[in-house]
Amino acid sequence: MTTLTRPRSLKQGDTVATISLSWGGAGELLHRYETGKRRLQEVFGLNVVETKNALRSADFIYKNPQARAEDLMEAFSDNSIKAIISNIGGEDSIRTIPYTDLSLIRQNPKIFLGFSDSTVTHFACYKAGLTSFYGTSLLVGFAENGEMHQYQIDDIRRTLFSSLPAGQIFPNKSGWTSERLEWFDRSLQNTKRQLTESNGWNFLQGNMKVRGQLIGGCVDVLEFLKGTDYWLDRSDWTGKILFLETSEEMMPPNNFRGALRNYAAQGVFEKIGGLILGRPFNNKFVYDYNNILLQVIRDEQGNDKLPIITEMDFGHTCPTFTITYGVLAEIDSEQKTFSILESGVTD
Repeated sequence: MTTLTRPRSLKQGDTVATISLSWGGAGELLHRYETGKRRLQEVFGLNVVETKNALRSADFIYKNPQARAEDLMEAFSDNSIKAIISNIGGEDSIRTIPYTDLSLIRQNPKIFLGFSDSTVTHFACYKAGLTSFYGTSLLVGFAENGEMHQYQIDDIRRTLFSSLPAGQIFPNKSGWTSERLEWFDRSLQNTKRQLTESNGWNFLQGNMKVRGQLIGGCVDVLEFLKGTDYWLDRSDWTGKILFLETSEEMMPPNNFRGALRNYAAQGVFEKIGGLILGRPFNNKFVYDYNNILLQVIRDEQGNDKLPIITEMDFGHTCPTFTITYGVLAEIDSEQKTFSILESGVTD
């Protein structure tokens, strides 16, 4: 079992810092940023500050990966900041690796929340021995058009404000959305996106109950990390529940198959205890991905026992539940349940 340090839970009145580690969207979309910031303040009672470069232009953020990493290091080292929240993902957090000090993260445990390209920072936290939180970002879930989804609010309170285990996680009965309403059009900020009825999650394979610690991220970004010092050791996969999801780029099925075959070649599917897959953006390629999982794991690897759940409410879909790195989770294929059995924070 991997033992990770767990940060303190959030409380009303705590200070959290927002950060731009990849795309500088917050600086280009100040109206949407202010909406997300206001909800952190009003819905959750938090004090919100920006890291030094969080609201710089997208051009500046792109050209200065060292400044992005310095923002992260300063936020971790500032004792007044209790959590760091990613503004948005992107595609080049990988360029911050040379400037990231894992020892500083290790010595200053606190909550880090984000998804997609934030996978890079999550793996930095994991390598530093700190649990972190794969969940929504400020410009996405907190600045949701019209208002935040109650499912998302409940998730944040349950995951970051309480040291009790989340327990069984349920699909969002109100539905899901990937509808694109142009963020640069300020007139659409108060227009709610259309929800698609949820059919629940797809228990694709397996007939047993398994428990394991959670590890994973965005498939697109994990491809960037392979072969770097941040990539996992072989022992890190043992007994884990692997969580994967794909980005809004809607990875073509052949690329998804290639990524999975690489995991197979690394022996990952022989070591893990289970696998969960987030709903693809706009549900694109959902059937292709399901079939490819079975092709690679069941047919090519001869592993027809590994529990697999797909079409789950995390990743590039809204609203989402948060996945905490390194905490114990359970897949019960017979009862068709997924549970998070430990909290990622302490009192």
